[in-house]
Amino acid sequence: MGLITFLSDFGYRDHYVAAVKARIMRLAPTQPVLDISHAVEPFNIAHALHVLDSVFRDFPKGTVHLVGVNDHGGSKGSWQAALFEDHYFVAANNGLLTLLTDGKPEELVQIPAAATASPTRDILAPAAVHLAQGGLLADLGPAAHDSYQLLNRQLRLQDNRITGHVIHVDHYGNLITNISRTALEVIGRGRPCTIHFARETVREVAAHFQAADPGDAVCIFNSQDRLCIGVNQGNAAELLGLYFDSQVDIRFPVEG
Repeated sequence: MGLITFLSDFGYRDHYVAAVKARIMRLAPTQPVLDISHAVEPFNIAHALHVLDSVFRDFPKGTVHLVGVNDHGGSKGSWQAALFEDHYFVAANNGLLTLLTDGKPEELVQIPAAATASPTRDILAPAAVHLAQGGLLADLGPAAHDSYQLLNRQLRLQDNRITGHVIHVDHYGNLITNISRTALEVIGRGRPCTIHFARETVREVAAHFQAADPGDAVCIFNSQDRLCIGVNQGNAAELLGLYFDSQVDIRFPVEG
């Protein structure tokens, strides 16, 4: 028996999360289910992608990730299951799986189903239970060939500059960017850098947010090796006026 994780935009005020778990319990009373979060912003694929991509690799291989975000799968209704990096995912065909896998899952199938008012409960949860109980991905439906396509924001890499963007604002107001440690090391080649955002300039990447004085902006790499901008003991998004998709630049001195 495998583990099912559950991520949704259902919130915590209503019965929606409990209804999905009740369905899972009826299908498999001893099936373990672990909540990732149900506070994803409603219909926000980018938010769901960040949360899922940040944590799914921490779970054992073979884990099934049930994603109930924007779960109606478009106007026609379409749902999929995928195998990626030895993990299973069940979600609506809304672009999330193409972003997560960069369009290259090891396997991807369509889950044939009629439209319902509760797709996560009625379609995705049974599929997740099937996989967690050792069922085959191919048993859920035919290979999928018409996935809804969304594209990840790409870094702009130049000899002396990296241009990226904010991809998530977390609970503390910290700004997570799509600039990776690897990109900085490859483009920087050991050179000092300056990090530019809003009207601020930071001249180094610190080990942690507390390395700066309270109220000062600071940049770190998080546990996913993404560049993050914060304000020690403050809300960076509010104080800096930055938000999802805001531009962030890293500049290096010209060599020679």
